[in-house]
Amino acid sequence: MSTAQISGLARLLVQHGRLIDADAEALQTTATSSKLPFIEQLILSKKMSAKDVAEFSSQAFGYPLLDLDKIDSSYIPNGVLDNKVMQGQRIVPLFKRGTKLFVGISDITNLQAMEEVRFQSGMQIEPIVVEDNKLISLLDKLLESSGANLKNLTVDEADLEITGGDEEPQSDAPNVDVDDAPVVKYIQKILLDAINGGASDIHFEPYEKYYRIRYRVDGILREIAQPPLAIKEKIASRIKVISKLDISEKRIPQDGRMKLVLSKNRAIDFRVSTLPTLHGEKICMRILDPTSAQLGIDALGYDPDQKEALLNAVNRPYGMVLVTGPTGSGKTVSLYTCLNILNQPGTNISTAEDPAEINLPGVNQVNVNEKAGLTFAAALKAFLRQDPDVIMVGEIRDLETADIAIKAAQTGHMVFSTLHTNDAPGTLTRLLNMGVAPFNVASSVILITAQRLGRRLCPNCKAPFDIPHEALLHAGFTEADLDGSWTPYKPVGCETCKGSGYKGRVGIYQVMPITDEMNRIIMTNGNAIDIADQARRDGVRDLRRSGLLKVKQGLTSLEEVMAVTNE
Repeated sequence: MSTAQISGLARLLVQHGRLIDADAEALQTTATSSKLPFIEQLILSKKMSAKDVAEFSSQAFGYPLLDLDKIDSSYIPNGVLDNKVMQGQRIVPLFKRGTKLFVGISDITNLQAMEEVRFQSGMQIEPIVVEDNKLISLLDKLLESSGANLKNLTVDEADLEITGGDEEPQSDAPNVDVDDAPVVKYIQKILLDAINGGASDIHFEPYEKYYRIRYRVDGILREIAQPPLAIKEKIASRIKVISKLDISEKRIPQDGRMKLVLSKNRAIDFRVSTLPTLHGEKICMRILDPTSAQLGIDALGYDPDQKEALLNAVNRPYGMVLVTGPTGSGKTVSLYTCLNILNQPGTNISTAEDPAEINLPGVNQVNVNEKAGLTFAAALKAFLRQDPDVIMVGEIRDLETADIAIKAAQTGHMVFSTLHTNDAPGTLTRLLNMGVAPFNVASSVILITAQRLGRRLCPNCKAPFDIPHEALLHAGFTEADLDGSWTPYKPVGCETCKGSGYKGRVGIYQVMPITDEMNRIIMTNGNAIDIADQARRDGVRDLRRSGLLKVKQGLTSLEEVMAVTNE
């Protein structure tokens, strides 16, 4: 390749003596084969920094140089350029002045980019030189905040095994085009709207005469669309393909996973479940945002004394901590938060989950696979041969799993797990009913947390609410609570909360450390009522009392607490 064949920025750098011919030729060849822009390959080679390239381009062409760190991205004009153009051509609109559009660009020799922008915007283009790395960071930020940086839906390599693969496809299966472009775009929009709207689940539900899509937002299902009934098969097939499921098998439930890449730094996983119904396959997608596991214990809503009790238990060298509550009560996030606290270079952590919902770097996560014989019990046995410090079992479902987990807690390991019970005292009797010996329960369990999620009042529109004295007493408040130092609030509704009066959720917890007195009750075959009475004597607040405290703090409404807790 001669100098004449070296083009664009490479040629300019050679002409000004900033690169030698051989280096420019090698970089351009590598960039072409790697399908990277020349400027990115140049910066990766460390022959010039992004700042050096920007300063050179500004001086060589006489265009102004701008530091993108100094601008407020919220003032960048929206809708001027197509997102694909901005990302593909590495160009960003900065501001408009009359008929002129000022754009930030790192490779000033990219005339095609400026011509495409001029054609799309219909405005005169004025380039401003910016540093390439800062331009990419700004583009990622802009496209992520708009929910528009949508790459292809990709399948996680660790997806669950395809079920029904040994079945022959049904001969009467409809011939659906799973790559139908309008359907693909429609599903992408549904997923992005769900993420931007703070949904936790998406339901695709076929009925005889209509098809509906619902989001679960703050624990409440809301219908958001009714697409044509005719496309229900295409929607189901498309979701099953990207979730690595068998599209020909429609007679049995299937489980899978998929990933939505929003930017280089953020990806959202979805847990996908299909269910055959009378009128087609119902699909439920659980949104698994990895950032929820990194909120930190302070963001979960524990009261100071509850937080202290939990941290004391988590930092013990061995024992068992159990988290209990119904599906969707935030047990997984609580467990992952505890694991994040312990996730240090000197600690070996292993988890058995069904399935692993959120990827935690530094934690050895195992997906349970009952078909292959990888049960919770089998995984636990394997963990104990892997020199563990901390073990997390997704759920204790049977006596075998409970026995192994308890033995692990008794032999110097910290064990975390979940159970489905209504409150913390009921968890201990649940273990006893499974067949675990009272001595084993008393010598291993050190703390139990029961939890619920209540809707959080919207801070923009909540209003004081005059609740009768008798009603407050009936709800569980004491006369001492009603000292006039606080005011209950009610939901109102505004644009911020989309009229519901609630935005986000708040955790309501019962944190019960296992005391010596409780252990005596367990050893003498006491029941859940006896344990609950002892917990009250130990100062443990039940779920209702914890919820009422959130009402006093103005975080939620009394009606919400009454709805999610038992008296």
